[in-house]
Amino acid sequence: MQAPVLVLKDSLKRESGTKVHHGNIQASKAVADIIRTTLGPRSMLKMLLDAGGGIVVTNDGNAILRELDIAHPAAKACHLSQNAPFWIYFFFSSMIELSRTQDEEVGDGTTSVIVLAGEMLHVAEAFIDKHYHPTVICRAYNKALEDAIAVLDKIAMTIDVKDRATMLGLVKSCIGTKFTSQFGDLIADLALDATTIVGVDLGQGLREVDIKKYIKVEKVPGGQLEDSVVLKGVMINKDVIAPGKMRRKIVNPRIILLDCPLEYKKGENQTNAELLKEEDWGVLLKLEEEYIESLCVQILKFKPDLVITEKGLSDLACHYFSKAGVSAIRRLRKTDNNRIAKACGAVIVNRPDELQESDVGTGAGIFEVKKIGDEFFAFIVDCKEPKACTVLLRGPSKDLLNEVERNLQDAMSVARNILKNPKLVPGGGATELTVSATLKQKSSSVEGIEKWPYEAAAIAFEAIPRTLAQNCGVNVIRTMTALQGKHANGENAWIGIDGNTGAITDVKEKKIWDAYNVKAQTFKTAIEAACLLLRIDDIVSGIKKKQPPGAKAPSKPQVETEGDADNEQIIPE
Repeated sequence: MQAPVLVLKDSLKRESGTKVHHGNIQASKAVADIIRTTLGPRSMLKMLLDAGGGIVVTNDGNAILRELDIAHPAAKACHLSQNAPFWIYFFFSSMIELSRTQDEEVGDGTTSVIVLAGEMLHVAEAFIDKHYHPTVICRAYNKALEDAIAVLDKIAMTIDVKDRATMLGLVKSCIGTKFTSQFGDLIADLALDATTIVGVDLGQGLREVDIKKYIKVEKVPGGQLEDSVVLKGVMINKDVIAPGKMRRKIVNPRIILLDCPLEYKKGENQTNAELLKEEDWGVLLKLEEEYIESLCVQILKFKPDLVITEKGLSDLACHYFSKAGVSAIRRLRKTDNNRIAKACGAVIVNRPDELQESDVGTGAGIFEVKKIGDEFFAFIVDCKEPKACTVLLRGPSKDLLNEVERNLQDAMSVARNILKNPKLVPGGGATELTVSATLKQKSSSVEGIEKWPYEAAAIAFEAIPRTLAQNCGVNVIRTMTALQGKHANGENAWIGIDGNTGAITDVKEKKIWDAYNVKAQTFKTAIEAACLLLRIDDIVSGIKKKQPPGAKAPSKPQVETEGDADNEQIIPE
């Protein structure tokens, strides 16, 4: 027998074949098991402690995995076997990435996607043991995905986005699994109001809702959660520059927004000025004063009530403004300035000499500075047709407010999805059971050895209703058998599990719904990720970056400082 030929260095580690497949399945099951109990209305909460002593208490799949992701690799290992191979951490990170993708794409279904992907890989293990080629399994999975999306299209129900009661029911059912579900309609109302305000019609029945840019969530500890409101305008954590001299309440203000400093320009580098006479010093100071005065005159001729700039504002400019009865706010964030512009109809101007009457914002109803707790907040509210808003959240503690904010983000994402694509599908595991039953029927018409992985994918979809039943504490086998019986012929698409009681129910009557976008994205992300991980059959680790010509290898590990962050070695092309 010929001796094996080695082409890799001794420092490199290599794993290949079924060992890799079993490893990634092991990692995916470990991640799925961590957050399996956080699915459904009866879900458990997870408490995560970080190195800095901070605490996160949540049942949001993405928030849990995001906290795990920043942990040390050794911390990740505790969820896996003690002698787990070196490369399992890569698969662990891949599963965590799924949840992040789902959250960025549709904002909900982060737990479902991990549970489903874990189950898809789990059912594939039997075929790996029987020496099925991963490509065959992936081909069957992709066919199952196409058929599953076709089933979703068939059972989806179109709704009227102007019917507030239906929209409210949908958002409520989607966040019914969250911690804030105990507060009734509060979060659903806030989410619906906020997304309705910032929605922009693109024509042809399409609406664009930009949650990240134009909805600001401001958390202020104190008061009750019921005090939370959606402001038709913007709230910023700023006070006017000179509180005693400038007005703190203005009705129907004329607002000018600037992106330039209202102070004398400083030299780029060390600037030297040679003065020959004593009077020259006075001339230099007078020039500075005249420059600032000319800036203020250019602004004041438009008769503004409020001037807001992203940069600095000198004491002299403050004097001219207060003398003219104009309030001013300085050093505002760019994002906040953009929101104010959207809310009151102003245009952000870069140079005061380019100001026009059309740049002045007149859409705000009232400008007012209020003290909440120990801090001052400026409110620009009651705007006419605002395209930006602020959600003010009140509550007893920061931890509670952080969890409410996470739940609110999910609720706003669901509302946005419905406004973009007004279709809904059954919740409570009913969609997955219908898809599973339909795929089982179709599996008999699949030819060749792809039939068995296709059927396994159909069974994997039952992981969602099974997990819901487990978290309710009911008899899982009896519940699943009864559900499978009702869905056996592919009909009764609206029969699912009531997540609170574990009883089999008509989810249409109970208003347990899911957004079509969320469900379709969950299926796509889970199956495509499972296929990606199954197709990895060889792992080589320990590869070092190539050194640029003439560079010396470091003699010992060096601690990177903040200043060195941009000086990393780059692999030459």
